[in-house]
Amino acid sequence: MCGIVAYLGKKPAQPILVEGLKRLEYRGYDSSGVAFLDNGSIRVQKSVGRISALEAILNEPEPDQTLGIGHTRWATHGEPNTTNAHPHLDYSGKIVVVHNGIVENYTTLKKWLESEGVSFVSDTDTEVAANLIGYFYGKTGVGADQKASNGQHEFEWAVQQAIQELQGTYGFAILCSDFPDVLIGAKKGSPLILGVGNDEYILASDASAIVEHTTQAIYLADNEMVIITPDGFQTKTISNVTISKDLEQIEFSLEQIELGGFEHHMLKEIFEQPSALRTCMQGRLNLQDKKIVLGGIAAHLRELTRTQKFIFTACGTAFHAGLVGEYLLELLARIPTETEYASEFRYRNPIIEDGTTVIAISQSGETLDTLAAIEEAKERGAAVFGIVNSVGSAIARATDAGIYLHVGPEIGVASTKAFTGQVTVLAMLAIELGRRRHLSSDTANEYLEELIKIPDKIESILGMSDHIKSIAAANIEQDNWLFLGRGFNYPVALEGALKLKEISYIHAEGLPAAEMKHGPIALIADGMPAVFIATAGPQYAKIVGNIEEVRARGGRTIVVATEGDTEIGKHADDLITIPHTPEILQPLLTVIPLQLLAYHAAVLRGNDVDKPRNLAKSVTVE
Repeated sequence: MCGIVAYLGKKPAQPILVEGLKRLEYRGYDSSGVAFLDNGSIRVQKSVGRISALEAILNEPEPDQTLGIGHTRWATHGEPNTTNAHPHLDYSGKIVVVHNGIVENYTTLKKWLESEGVSFVSDTDTEVAANLIGYFYGKTGVGADQKASNGQHEFEWAVQQAIQELQGTYGFAILCSDFPDVLIGAKKGSPLILGVGNDEYILASDASAIVEHTTQAIYLADNEMVIITPDGFQTKTISNVTISKDLEQIEFSLEQIELGGFEHHMLKEIFEQPSALRTCMQGRLNLQDKKIVLGGIAAHLRELTRTQKFIFTACGTAFHAGLVGEYLLELLARIPTETEYASEFRYRNPIIEDGTTVIAISQSGETLDTLAAIEEAKERGAAVFGIVNSVGSAIARATDAGIYLHVGPEIGVASTKAFTGQVTVLAMLAIELGRRRHLSSDTANEYLEELIKIPDKIESILGMSDHIKSIAAANIEQDNWLFLGRGFNYPVALEGALKLKEISYIHAEGLPAAEMKHGPIALIADGMPAVFIATAGPQYAKIVGNIEEVRARGGRTIVVATEGDTEIGKHADDLITIPHTPEILQPLLTVIPLQLLAYHAAVLRGNDVDKPRNLAKSVTVE
């Protein structure tokens, strides 16, 4: 959840590190810091708060300081303060570390190091890692000739020895003052990418900190490390086995991660959804031949068609997309499907029988809970597939096969276009499996024709942004909201409530509309907003009844309905209409007003939409 950036090259490192940290801001953080090698010693500067606070204490860049590391911290062990901020020095002052992840056995290691006379100044688990490397480095006088004969220097050896003692997850960037032209990175469970430019190297948590400088990168896998010098880089396992890594192309451009005239990344990404979904479907929907082509899983379609049970596993917004996918697969393909929180999956002894396929859903492809669920499913013999956005991510590599969203980078912490991309991919998968099992070709083709129209219909909804802003303005003083939907729109109600909570800090609850009267109706009070998704469908009359139940108790009703519905206005204090589409595709449209509602509510309340408090974009800790 933290952000790492490190630079080795011919340019001054400081401005590159600061710019890289700004590009990683969206990951979430509460403090930041940088470290440079300065005339044989290590200079560390750290600050709490925004990166602008760090910039304010930095000196002018030194032209000869061409090696450095930087970090944005999202606190786990120890409160956010300057002492606990990264980078962390070891007790000797020769080793400096930045870290993304959690050292689970840090308490045991800390007690042992203290018994060896090692001192600590922070409350973090990362300082334990720094001191452990320093401890082994201090022992390199013994057997140094042997280590040299293995082609290693003392710094590299010490890093390997220390890392093999750590339990948990890590992405490390490490410097040593005795080796002023060496940068070491190591990875397990947390993302780490090396950008390879012309006589320069950038090590970072994700490609957004790299793409300004190069589009060529290598993606480290778990238990791998990289040793970087001005002459090049070498990749190894942490047990010192040399390995070869291919350079890969970063799939997005610098322009795609910049604001482009929008006030916030979230707003930009909401408005990008029409073009993002067109790209997601491009080359996959062939209306002329009436085919769906999902290249990433093409070799496995017969296996998927014979699946006896699907399990979707995901967290947050991706979990809500999985719920939509559950409804789609059961209705269209008639395959029993469950959706499981990845954070609970491996702890509850899940039932994985022959013929079970697990599909992991994640925007970043780095979510640690989802990765753990994948490993659990694989150990139990399930075929495991992925639906991710980030090419080359850990989930993409850990699964048997999968489908990329191709909706472009998502910088806003509150996910928007990734959700509609996930639902679009799940709809294509369900239609294709349905066609292969129980769905008539004519019905499948009708759904494809409607799916291809979705981007245009989203554009028409985006044109109502000012109207939705006025609805938000009329309701933002209320601190408790309900979001209610039925059928395919129940997961959308959950997603709408999550969006409002994430960025406006308003308490909101998403429910199946019929469940309201089984307890939550007690919450209804004068003026309390209740957002209903009351679009055309088989449960329309039922949800109108639910709306009246709220109105009778003084609640304020915000209703998302279908264009042309002349009756629904009688039941709505505020009305938002969307174009008609089949019920199975409605989530792609009904979620758009809820995204805009949350966005405008947050802005009107003066919140930092792209950096919501306490949240991180990529959750790489448990």
